[in-house]
Amino acid sequence: MTEIEWWEYDDAAEMAAAVAGDIQFIIEAAIDARGAAVIALPGGKTPIPIYGHLAKAKIDWKRVTIVPTDERIVPLGDPLSNVTMIGKTFIPKGARVIPIVPQATADYKSAGRSADALMQDLHWPLDLCLLGVGGDGHTASIFPGPDFDEALAGPKERRALGVMPDPLPAEAPVPRVTLSREGIVTARALMIAVTGQAKRDVIETAIKQGPSSAYPIGRVLADAELPVDIHWAP
Repeated sequence: MTEIEWWEYDDAAEMAAAVAGDIQFIIEAAIDARGAAVIALPGGKTPIPIYGHLAKAKIDWKRVTIVPTDERIVPLGDPLSNVTMIGKTFIPKGARVIPIVPQATADYKSAGRSADALMQDLHWPLDLCLLGVGGDGHTASIFPGPDFDEALAGPKERRALGVMPDPLPAEAPVPRVTLSREGIVTARALMIAVTGQAKRDVIETAIKQGPSSAYPIGRVLADAELPVDIHWAP
């Protein structure tokens, strides 16, 4: 059974500061241990304040490589691009931010294979994977759809793959590239940061359901071998 620890905060601002502090500690520990850190960060609105705090930290950013936990298959610079949002914060600090979808393509499977090839060149396991969770229970871009089972139970050496959510999310109706479950749960540190009671209810239900969960986050966390920290604010 996965060890889950909930960390509760009075508000999102308090959570952002705390999560940023934890990430800084993980990065610095990785740099101390082997001279570099590789982390995966999500897009979306919730982590933006976290990144703002983290960018102010005195970290040797040139030793840090950041990949998105998932990416929409859109051109770089597009408002829907997760790596564009992440890069605006951390590239000026000196971090290496890898665009796993360097150009938009109609073939999402091919985009996934290209992203996986890029990932294979990185140091694994990840030092940290930070996840968000959607109101529908998706995490990274592991959604129900034709690629759901492959994302959860594909080859253990596969780090990323192309996915076509079904239905496509209204706010971003495009195919994606996502870290695989294996790429996520093997991270040395796995953290979730969410706000709102509705998402907490989804996560708690998903954890109780375990491997048979109807929610992607439940399937991702089921039987994860390392402890998971869930940071939550109302």
